[in-house]
Amino acid sequence: MKKYILLTAVFLALISKVFAQNNQISGVITSEGKPVSYATAVLIKTTFGAQADSAGAFKINNVPAGRYELQVSAIGFQRYLKKLDVAADQTVSVNVELYASNNNLKEVVVTGVSRATELRKSPVAIAVMSKKEMDMNVNNNIVDAVLKGVPGLSAVTTGPNVSKPFIRGLGYNRVLTLYNGIRQEGQQWGDEHGIEIDQYGIERAEVVKGPASLIYGSDAVAGVINFIPYVPKGPEGKIKGDITTEYHTNNGMIGASGGLAYNKNGWKSAFRVSGKSAMAYKNQVDGRVYGTAYNELNLSAMTGFEKRWGSSYVYATLYNNLQEIPDGSRDSLTRRFTRQIFESGKDDIKDRPLVSGKDLKTYTINPLHQRIQHYRLFTRNHFLLGKGDLTALLGFQQSVRREYNHPTTPNQPGLYVQLNTYNYDVKYNFPEWQGLESTIGVNGMYQMNRNLDGTDFPIPDYNLLDIGGFLFLKKSLGKVDISGGVRYDTRSWNWDDQYVQQNPETGYDKLLKVPENSNAVLQFPSYDRNFNGISGSLGATYNISERLLLKANVSRGYRAPNITEIGSNGLDPGAHIVYLGNREFEPEFSLQTDMGFIGYLKDLDISLELFNNTIDNYIYQARLYDDSGNPVVIVPGNFTYKYQQSKAQLFGAEASLNLHPSGVKWLAFNNSLAFIRGLNKNKALIAIEGNAAKYLPFIPPVHGRSELRFSIAKELGLLSATYFRAEVDYYGAQNKFYGVDDTETATAGYALFNLGCGTTVNNRNKKPMFQVFLQVDNLFDTSYQSNLNRLKYFEYYAASPNGRSGIYNMGRNGSVKVIVPF
Repeated sequence: MKKYILLTAVFLALISKVFAQNNQISGVITSEGKPVSYATAVLIKTTFGAQADSAGAFKINNVPAGRYELQVSAIGFQRYLKKLDVAADQTVSVNVELYASNNNLKEVVVTGVSRATELRKSPVAIAVMSKKEMDMNVNNNIVDAVLKGVPGLSAVTTGPNVSKPFIRGLGYNRVLTLYNGIRQEGQQWGDEHGIEIDQYGIERAEVVKGPASLIYGSDAVAGVINFIPYVPKGPEGKIKGDITTEYHTNNGMIGASGGLAYNKNGWKSAFRVSGKSAMAYKNQVDGRVYGTAYNELNLSAMTGFEKRWGSSYVYATLYNNLQEIPDGSRDSLTRRFTRQIFESGKDDIKDRPLVSGKDLKTYTINPLHQRIQHYRLFTRNHFLLGKGDLTALLGFQQSVRREYNHPTTPNQPGLYVQLNTYNYDVKYNFPEWQGLESTIGVNGMYQMNRNLDGTDFPIPDYNLLDIGGFLFLKKSLGKVDISGGVRYDTRSWNWDDQYVQQNPETGYDKLLKVPENSNAVLQFPSYDRNFNGISGSLGATYNISERLLLKANVSRGYRAPNITEIGSNGLDPGAHIVYLGNREFEPEFSLQTDMGFIGYLKDLDISLELFNNTIDNYIYQARLYDDSGNPVVIVPGNFTYKYQQSKAQLFGAEASLNLHPSGVKWLAFNNSLAFIRGLNKNKALIAIEGNAAKYLPFIPPVHGRSELRFSIAKELGLLSATYFRAEVDYYGAQNKFYGVDDTETATAGYALFNLGCGTTVNNRNKKPMFQVFLQVDNLFDTSYQSNLNRLKYFEYYAASPNGRSGIYNMGRNGSVKVIVPF
């Protein structure tokens, strides 16, 4: 017993000695004699780090004695590295001089790789968007904030606040969206809602273009978008925060967000509340578009700590969105919008009254709308185990979606589904061995979907179990960085028989597991099936020099069919489509080859990325016909579509040329171009339909972007970091579309001109008081329709008096954004 007491005392003494260390690394970060505000200083391969204050000063406290490598980084500067020896009870002072650079190849990314990796070492195409870049643009939602700066990224939209991200022509369940590493699980198959993430709380976004199934499993066959929230880095022992306000002139969007952060002795906490409210947007052709107003509220919080053994954080978010549902109904002569007052299928277009000007210009959400709620609770943990490390992510999220589509009983939801998801992700990074970095991991989810008190049932109640394991290897051989690995996934779906029967109390349908009488209809026959797949990748980066790179990667992606593709059998009232699944589907498998060249020269940056992607068992929607060739109508006034499978091919290129003359440091001329072509390889369908079936749906046209930016390095009185920018967005005509059954139609090309400026206003002590950003998009109020705008096809008439069909995109939109730090 005495031995145990003695060992315990020794152990406690050692622990107290370790945590009682008061070693410190401090310094000042400057560039050309001026402080670099808010730069990041970290000790590589540890959890110790700090953010500099406005004067460039930083302190890293409680550092155990030992030898470290200090890394200092800031946007627009070359990375600084220095090895330091820290002795017991010592304060190490270091003065850091940063040099300006447009080269971001040494930026560290965490998405699409097994561990934090320099961007230059990844053979996969990865793009990074900082908060600074996102703040410069007019953003109606978080997807818009990213796609404006990443070639090859686009979005299918249903109004300004609903954007579904597409990467190189693939979207929905083929693009995996992450929030700080945890996969975003809602009803991704739906068109009428966007991504449930607060745009004001995101510090950076990382986009992987191409299959990332190796790390993330099914649903990452097109790529990954990881939205990374802010983690406190400010001075210790002080509350840090910001208030952001924003206003848009087109739809009167009012946005406001406030955040607080606290950091002391390794403990970090942050809280944010954000809200947005908007009226219907407008354009020259349609005026105000009825049914596009929205009201959104977001809450987020995190807390946790970093110690010498690692870190542990807990995150919680709440998302609540009231989003109107446009249907495009109008008066045939005046083209003014009308509203539904009778039940669908019982009214005639003539029975719909005109929408008043008051109802068009209001922040009040109309009775026919949807409510989307998303709750997220998860923990991220990182443990240092000798020279290796273990990361573990565990989370729960709930998505609740209601569509109120009954005008005579507006409080009765039509669609009412609740999705509960349990996520897990565990991986171990082995100690580096002779230059070889290796990682093993396992991740997946358990999911339960339930139809609640709704009247429409497009998908069944189901259970899903998903699990996958992978091995990832990375090694540098001289000038060549090689990485790759292999993964195996399995996903199981199951549900019991489910019946639909009229509820005599309400007159609407209800979903039952056991029928109550003979009038019940078997809507969803039972289903129990497993899908399995092997994915992997192998790639290399050849460092021609420090500034010139060649990249090549080949990857095999895997995706199991989603719930609507195999199990749907009902009306989605918001889409006005009856979806029918196919229970015999096989998983999708893609084989993609990427090649890229990147050059960061003294006066310009240049990049060229080429890709070719062939997909077996590609799933798409097609109109359903009977044996006589007539369209099948299950619900009057709504189309009927059934999912099909065939081979497909997508190929294209993305290029950028950014000029930043070293002799004219205040000038930058940035240009990008993206080209994508999607081919349908269904020979039988092409033989019947001809060119109408030759191409895939939702393929964006050629997209070019050019920006001329003037940045003033010198302070102008109380102003600093002042810039002016002029931009043109060019979209080519899309004449290569999926035209079977007029699913898509040709889209004319257009160009949008944008102007913007911004500055930081300082007080007399040179400390920032606030930032202000001014931006005007679509300066000349051009009337246009994006081929990825679903509202383009919301049309009730074969012809219209003005020759225009469908709904047009947003017209001129000015915005002002003010960010006040404290």
